[in-house]
Amino acid sequence: MLRSNHMQFIRVLLAAALCAGVLSAEPADVKQRIRAIRDLGKLGSESIPKITPYLSDESVDVRVEAVEALTDIGGIGSLDPLLAATRDNDPEVQIRAAEGLVNFYYPGYVKSSGISGSLKRVGSAIRAKFGDPSFVIIEPYITVRPEVITELGKLARGGASMESRAAAARAVGVLRGKAAVDDLVTALRSKDDQVMYESLIALQKIRDTSAGPRVIFLMRDLNDKVQIAAIETAGLLRAKEATPTLRDLLKVAKKDKVRRAALTALAMLPDPSNHAIFIQYLSDRDEGLRAAAAEGLARLKDPADLSVIQSAFNSERKMSPRLSMAFAAVALGQNAATELSPLRYLVNTLNSNAYRGVAQPFLVELSRDPGVRRTLFTLVNQGTRDEKIHLGQVLATTGDKDALPYLEALAKDPDLDVASEGLKSLKVLRARL
Repeated sequence: MLRSNHMQFIRVLLAAALCAGVLSAEPADVKQRIRAIRDLGKLGSESIPKITPYLSDESVDVRVEAVEALTDIGGIGSLDPLLAATRDNDPEVQIRAAEGLVNFYYPGYVKSSGISGSLKRVGSAIRAKFGDPSFVIIEPYITVRPEVITELGKLARGGASMESRAAAARAVGVLRGKAAVDDLVTALRSKDDQVMYESLIALQKIRDTSAGPRVIFLMRDLNDKVQIAAIETAGLLRAKEATPTLRDLLKVAKKDKVRRAALTALAMLPDPSNHAIFIQYLSDRDEGLRAAAAEGLARLKDPADLSVIQSAFNSERKMSPRLSMAFAAVALGQNAATELSPLRYLVNTLNSNAYRGVAQPFLVELSRDPGVRRTLFTLVNQGTRDEKIHLGQVLATTGDKDALPYLEALAKDPDLDVASEGLKSLKVLRARL
């Protein structure tokens, strides 16, 4: 009897110990699997087939680690596993997979996004990037596998969380995913600020004008950031249907930044009936409104406005509206490249870190005119380092075969930075042609 009771007591102790062992073994086992993935990651692409099965692990932490390892390894062999990971039911895995796919085509994307190397939930990291003004986008000559855009589009439309949908929408924009435009438009109906904003910015990057009329409903959104992004998107996508709403916003909006965005968008939709509006705001006390008005007159291309623009350019003291007035003066026919000319002013501004991002898009638009482009040919190989680099980018965007010799010369420039950027611009131009 004593022996029986003793044996039963031992069995209870063993069972308790076994249960304790099982309970404590799970986290230890997870750590072992994570350690195994990290060790495999050090072996490079040959370890991808051994890492891939971990994407089906029951632990989210293990699956996240597997996605991180595949992203770090990179290479063509990582794409199919990362595509599979976008279909995971955990939002963090989806986010990591989406960013890993972008990282393949835009190396360094994950590192710059600030979420790599941590097993913490990344919703806060995505929120930190909400509204990030950086214009990250792949070069036009890079071809993305269609199934990558398809899967990211599905994720933007219906991911496991709003954070994963926002990350996917951002990824589609970086990859110029035109095939996912309908998915982005669907995402605009999410009623989530992050998702709507990232989808709008993606549409701006893709520049598919068919989406323009489909963003108008957000131009009265209660969130300023979303509203302004929608206004900008309607303008960039040349949505003429937005004109009545833009005019109304210009009248009734209480916030200056909304009125500036509305007038800037109107300026992108050349309509002679807006001429009086642009003349009115050309002398407004708000410099943003003056700048937008000048841009509107530029695109109406009425030669009779040149004298008004010249007078405004000569008297303007603020940099931003002065650049817009220079743009207008060139657009209206003053396209000489003399020392104090408006065109030379725009080219010289390419040396300014603060205002280069304003001047270069103006030069891109102006250089679509063959006469302006021929003038830029005379400047591209004679300018400063920054002028050479950024004029090369301008000509890569708008040039024809006649621009090839100038970019070929840039690609052989004695300055290695100029030569490198010149070669990149040459690749962009050749891809366009």
